Amino acid sequence: MIKGIIFDIDGVILDSMGIWNDLGARYIVDQGKEPEDNLGDILFSMSMEEGEEYLKSTYKLDESVEDILEGLRYMLQRFYYMEVSAKSGAEDILKIFKKSGIKITAATSSPRMHIVKALKRNGLFEYFDEIFTTSEIGVSKHNPDIYNKAAEFMGLDSQEVVVFEDSLYALITAKKAGYKTVGVYDKDGEINQEELKEKADLYIRELNELVSNRDFYNEFLN
Repeated sequence: MIKGIIFDIDGVILDSMGIWNDLGARYIVDQGKEPEDNLGDILFSMSMEEGEEYLKSTYKLDESVEDILEGLRYMLQRFYYMEVSAKSGAEDILKIFKKSGIKITAATSSPRMHIVKALKRNGLFEYFDEIFTTSEIGVSKHNPDIYNKAAEFMGLDSQEVVVFEDSLYALITAKKAGYKTVGVYDKDGEINQEELKEKADLYIRELNELVSNRDFYNEFLN
């Protein structure tokens, strides 16, 4: 029986993947340079720190890594603090899990304060027992450390936890580490939806599908 859930935030709980897809390109244009066509795809699976290093080395930027970070942070801050909305069904499913006594944590590649501000503004922060970030853990989701830290916090084994992810690489990481997985569709997210569907234990297009999804309850909650 599943006793805990780890939610990715961007593309799963928050409708925020659009900004991540073109953030690097926006920054490069601001620097007077031409971004490569697939820059968003290249940066998609990187942490913020890895992305900054890539931009500096690839585009021969004069700015320091710290300056690049500040520029990206400013763009992101405005978006998360003032614009981003919750995905359809997010509050409904969080409320159901909370009432069922299931522990809820977040595992995100975004900066902590951005996520906290966005969740609070959308009335979702209270549902999470803890938030874990790749920056604080020190490695990206190519490594399962962030999921293991969340499970440890909840006092659960990986077999007792479901990980919700919209990106294929992260879902595979969690699955290889022994977690049950739910693949979540996002219009601005994973390009390879067919493989995400294939690799996930359960695949959904909308969070509110879970409200009446017998497979989910039979597979994970009984």
